[in-house]
Amino acid sequence: MSTPAERARTWLVTGGSRGIGRAVADRAAALGDRVATFARSPAGGADRLEVTADVTDAASVRAGLDAVLERFGSLDVVVNCAGVHRGGRVENLTREAWDEVLGTNLSGAFEICRAAVPLLGPGSAVVNVGAVVGFRGFPGDVAYGSAKAGLSGLTQVLAVELAPRGIRVNLVIPGFVDTEMTAGLSGRARERILAAIPAGRVGTAEEIADVVVAVAGAGYMTGATVPVDGGLLASFGGTAR
Repeated sequence: MSTPAERARTWLVTGGSRGIGRAVADRAAALGDRVATFARSPAGGADRLEVTADVTDAASVRAGLDAVLERFGSLDVVVNCAGVHRGGRVENLTREAWDEVLGTNLSGAFEICRAAVPLLGPGSAVVNVGAVVGFRGFPGDVAYGSAKAGLSGLTQVLAVELAPRGIRVNLVIPGFVDTEMTAGLSGRARERILAAIPAGRVGTAEEIADVVVAVAGAGYMTGATVPVDGGLLASFGGTAR
């Protein structure tokens, strides 16, 4: 059996219809690899297989993976990028919003991994896409921060569990990136975040995608946490108010 390094890889990118997920899918396709995306509302891409799938639903995930295998016959790289954001401080956030955020950002990644790992062979990779708020508190992000912190723990455990099988699992942490998800932030919140970024600017989805692709191909990297945040995590500058 050939390894991913010896042939075109097959990628599965969740949340692949927009933002960072779309940029990762674009980068992988540009490499000549085979790309499948999961999204609730596919955006249209002639160079990839777009599957309508809900990562929070185990049956939907399994059906989506069946479609990937039917089309490509293998799976080599899984990128968990599907996410939703619902802001609110702890006393104001509804339980429904909490469940939605945890369900998509954390339980969704678990469902994908649970179904996809049996399909992965030696040399394969899982890349989870986290967030700075999983490591640094930001007011109003109680649900999103909790979900992304949990994703870090999931990454660490899976890295240890799957290393004997030659499967690598790593976490990429984007900083503040202009996407549809961040477009709803207030001007005051954006100013506070920008003031804390040593690089003095927001990132782009394409810059994050470049690192995701590099991490997916790093043969001796597993259990790693890779910030791509303009120095935000390295800075002592706080944002809490």
